[in-house]
Amino acid sequence: MKTTVEKLSPTRTKLTISVTPDELKPSIDHAYSHIAESVNIPGFRKGKVPPQLIDQRVGREEVLNHAVSDGLDKFYRQAVQEEKIRTLGRPAADVVTLPDIKDFSGDLVVTVEVDVRPEFDLPKYEGLKLTVDPVVVSADDLQDELDALRSRFGTLVTVGRPAKTGDFAQLDLVATIGDDEVDTANNISYEIGSGELIEGIDEALDSLTAGESTTFESTLVGGDNAGEKALIAVTLLAVKERELPDADDDFAQIASQFDTIKELKADLKEQVEKSKAFGQVSQARDMIVDELVKKVEIPVPQGLIDEEVHRHLEGENRLEDDVHRAEVAESSEKTFRSQILIDAIAEAEEVKVSQDELTQYLIQSAAQYGMEPGEFIKVLDENGQIPAMIGEVARGKTLALILEKANIVDTKGKKVDVTPFIGAPSENDEFDTSGAADLLASANAGGHEGHDHDDHDHGDHEGHDHN
Repeated sequence: MKTTVEKLSPTRTKLTISVTPDELKPSIDHAYSHIAESVNIPGFRKGKVPPQLIDQRVGREEVLNHAVSDGLDKFYRQAVQEEKIRTLGRPAADVVTLPDIKDFSGDLVVTVEVDVRPEFDLPKYEGLKLTVDPVVVSADDLQDELDALRSRFGTLVTVGRPAKTGDFAQLDLVATIGDDEVDTANNISYEIGSGELIEGIDEALDSLTAGESTTFESTLVGGDNAGEKALIAVTLLAVKERELPDADDDFAQIASQFDTIKELKADLKEQVEKSKAFGQVSQARDMIVDELVKKVEIPVPQGLIDEEVHRHLEGENRLEDDVHRAEVAESSEKTFRSQILIDAIAEAEEVKVSQDELTQYLIQSAAQYGMEPGEFIKVLDENGQIPAMIGEVARGKTLALILEKANIVDTKGKKVDVTPFIGAPSENDEFDTSGAADLLASANAGGHEGHDHDDHDHGDHEGHDHN
């Protein structure tokens, strides 16, 4: 197989792939075999129809088309691997020349255009100085943590006053569009102010008393009418407030392994300190990526941005929202630039992903989606997304490696040790990033809502756009 590469732009490449008859023959054989399984010819069992008869009944042109369709992705992947092309997005293929239908002689010639990772010089990241917030645990921080623990052991008590933020409301909801009732929900419990139900519900319930009703307009978020405006009628059945237990030794013994509230508070303070220390690492991660991206010009294929923006807005049913479109476009471009940079550093540092690291990340991801790991992995595999997950883990490891090489201090000049959260270099110089999955999960949580990027550096997107 012969491949020539033409650089159309810094982010677009054209491959011309020539496949010899010998190289196409396995696909021709597969085509005959597959067609033999699907045709019914008297006197022959399925799968046993000879090629000569298939030529007569189906036609050699159909066999050739089947073979080309079957082999195209394989030839493309082989060309990408041999030419070391770092692809981004979905390729567009065009068959230029077919072999002779009479005897399948002559080369198959295909051109493929695909977006590629641009070439750029890596910015210097070793020794880069970052200044983050210091770890300070205030009395309010400790009280918030204690109250959060107390709330887990609290009880809901019905009250006769008007509802307010933080209360738990029992509700009946009815949604109507025009004269049609499109959805109902009865006797549901909702924490006012949590924002977990429907837009406008918190304002509607504010100051409402049990037994009272009101209406408000909102956009439905589920069901057959998702995305449509509806009139929501809400009836407040009961108002309940959470009654917290006293923070004393008895509570400490119920809620923890400690005998006294003093011991429990000391442990909570230690937990808050650890949380804020991890916050320093997360802050440094965001800062270092932003700083590195500023140091280098990384063009992003416009088609890649447009595709992501459309997918995102379509998922939100907001394709006509031009203001939001601009916001998502800006965020998408920033995200892609960051990913391209991190992928380039991963390649330069020869970052590898072990089976154990991938498994750990998949298990954590499955938990985030509320799925069993086995089922989650099956869905990913069926959709060709395992390579994307490998890419995500590699990015997490690379972020950890970059942070380990940086000089991180807080605003008081104290050096920040990131190794408890990201691991450390081992004796054989391989980077043991035991905390990389947590670091990556935190990074993904900080992105703009709804983005779910594929792996843009391994050429593992399924399918082509055939012209």
